[in-house]
Amino acid sequence: MAKNRSELVAEVAGKAGTSQAAVNGVLDALFEVFEASVAAGEKITIPGWLAIERTDRAARTGRNPQTGETIQIAAGHSVKLTAGSKLKAAVAKK
Repeated sequence: MAKNRSELVAEVAGKAGTSQAAVNGVLDALFEVFEASVAAGEKITIPGWLAIERTDRAARTGRNPQTGETIQIAAGHSVKLTAGSKLKAAVAKK
């Protein structure tokens, strides 16, 4: 089962006793901070819950599966999400 954004916003608003518009605004602001920080190479840590950081991928040689031709894949960046101890413990209970 997956929970989409609108379901998440509704549930958080109900638990916090606030409006869905307020929760939606907070989520938008949170994701903007995540985006700017990770793009700048900063690591974001929410102790016990989550760590988000940008990782670097080195340039490498690949192969075109259709032609078998060797191609160069440029260096790039990716995002790494790491679960914290509280999140891991919650998953282990289920």
